[in-house]
Amino acid sequence: MKEFDRLLEIVKKLRSPEGCPWDREQTLYSMKADMMEEASELLDALDNKDAENIAEELGDLLLHVVMHARIAEEDGLFTIEDVARGINEKLIRRHPHVFAGAEAKTAGAVLKNWEEIKKREKRGKPEPESVLDKLPASMPTLMKAEKLQKKAAAYGFDWTDTNDIFAKLEEEIAELKEAALSGDKEKISGELGDVIFVTANLARHLGTEADESLRKTNKKFRNRFNYIEKSLAAEGKNLESASAEKMEELWQKAKGEE
Repeated sequence: MKEFDRLLEIVKKLRSPEGCPWDREQTLYSMKADMMEEASELLDALDNKDAENIAEELGDLLLHVVMHARIAEEDGLFTIEDVARGINEKLIRRHPHVFAGAEAKTAGAVLKNWEEIKKREKRGKPEPESVLDKLPASMPTLMKAEKLQKKAAAYGFDWTDTNDIFAKLEEEIAELKEAALSGDKEKISGELGDVIFVTANLARHLGTEADESLRKTNKKFRNRFNYIEKSLAAEGKNLESASAEKMEELWQKAKGEE
């Protein structure tokens, strides 16, 4: 806690009249993009299983929490203690099987209890028009597709046979091909969205996450393409001078070495 207290003092100094001009300019709402970037960098560190980098990126995220809390305190809204108190009380409230003698022997039971407790906490508060409106508007799009379908599935609106989803995916791909032939950009966009949405649903039924799967594929693509670049450089060539056939040859070699 000594280092955490030190962080609080550093941020307080940065925000003071004698502090940093950039830090003093920030508001409670000006650093959203920066926070998203830091979260992405943490995901990269986790993907790479780089403990030192994970610790560093967690520190960057912690700085955002402390900075936001400091700004809020200056504005008379809340303090870092309020933030900690709120999450402490929520954790105790939502883990009665740990702190209050309730039973939950499986992860599934824990999640079920968690949702029921959340519902009780929200009683008396204005209800959204739809259960799907409870998801954050700024949630990453692919992740939101998964969450929307999971929410609907909780009320029985779901596929019962994975084969039916494969069939639906084939149907949507056929419609996308038809739209592509029409050249109608709006229709193409809509049909492509349907393909991605069904793919996200399929991922859930197969016990994986579409967003996580795509991140892994992005990394795989980057690594293979980097192999192409390095191989070409070793031959005294570059991307501009290489043929598509040469790059495909190197791509297949990259696959073979994974």
